[in-house]
Amino acid sequence: MSADSPALKNVLVTGGAGYIGSHVVFALQQTRRFKVISIDNHHNSHPTALKRVSELSRTALGVNPTELEIQSTQVDAHQCDLTQPAQIRSVFEKYGKGGIWGVIHIAAYKAVGESTEIPLTYYANNVGATVSLLQTMADFDCRRIVYSSSATVYGTPPVIPIPETTRLQADSPYGKTKVMAETIIDDLCHADQRWRAISLRYFNPAGAHPSGHIGEDPRGRPGNLLPLLAHMAVGRVKESTLKVFGNDYPTPDGTCVRDYLHVMDLASGHLLALEALAPESTIFGCGGGDADAHFKAYNLGKGRGMSVLDIVEAMRKATGFDYKLEVIGRRRGDVPDLTADPALAEKELGFKAPQDLETMCKDLWNWQTKNPQGYMED
Repeated sequence: MSADSPALKNVLVTGGAGYIGSHVVFALQQTRRFKVISIDNHHNSHPTALKRVSELSRTALGVNPTELEIQSTQVDAHQCDLTQPAQIRSVFEKYGKGGIWGVIHIAAYKAVGESTEIPLTYYANNVGATVSLLQTMADFDCRRIVYSSSATVYGTPPVIPIPETTRLQADSPYGKTKVMAETIIDDLCHADQRWRAISLRYFNPAGAHPSGHIGEDPRGRPGNLLPLLAHMAVGRVKESTLKVFGNDYPTPDGTCVRDYLHVMDLASGHLLALEALAPESTIFGCGGGDADAHFKAYNLGKGRGMSVLDIVEAMRKATGFDYKLEVIGRRRGDVPDLTADPALAEKELGFKAPQDLETMCKDLWNWQTKNPQGYMED
């Protein structure tokens, strides 16, 4: 390439090999405008995921791709731990000051139940590591960040669907780590006008890339409902009875209601958020934010709630598996209804989540049947 050729923007994705991270990497690569750098310690992910993402992206290239297009399908993958500042600094040093255009920070521990048992581990990993990442970013003149937050920041919300103006009052240590990290980033944006930050409050990602080449492969028994149902149907979890935590909630069928969105739609939301951090973006001048700080939070969801029984029925149709149900007591920390109001993200970012529950279940089952043992088969 000549010296005046356009260059790809380097974007660092923490947790790039994870379920959400791998789909975000794919979305970034499809633009052919970014070179992805991934940091992952593989605590709950597999290095194979990034190899598969690159394969998908190469397959999507047209005939006679340019050198830049080929480069955009390659991932600079670094196995390192965000709780070790020296390891993170060494990655930034490779690209130099100003060499990384922006960061999408997804890596975190995320099990609500586990966080109540080992809170210090969660605070060290989710909050402490975020602080050191931000410090390193500042040292290397990288001041754009998309932060992966969660609907758990709302705790038991007073209004459904939930707008971003809802007070943050998390119930679990996990949720509190997300509130703390958002607060820290917000404070930073108030203190230094050069920073630009967007926090994305996820609701419930589901499904997989429609090719079945990448998908969700949690280590150990899945903690989330849909991958657990997929593992049961494929025989990876040797049970046919699902334990339902309570059926006496104030919801249409008594079981908890959640807002599920397709992981590919969620990934597109990250791309929109990253692009909204560009200098020409006008979102920070929109209403609803603090005019003095370049920080905003957005819900990413469909705006439609689905109950545990709705999900089981949809997976029954997708898999043909005859799930049995056993209702047991409520689980500590569970909230009756977490349904997003995604209007702000639609209005300001252009975010949409068009794919329905049937598609999520079909794509999940396609991934699971093609990869019954997940990435472990590679």
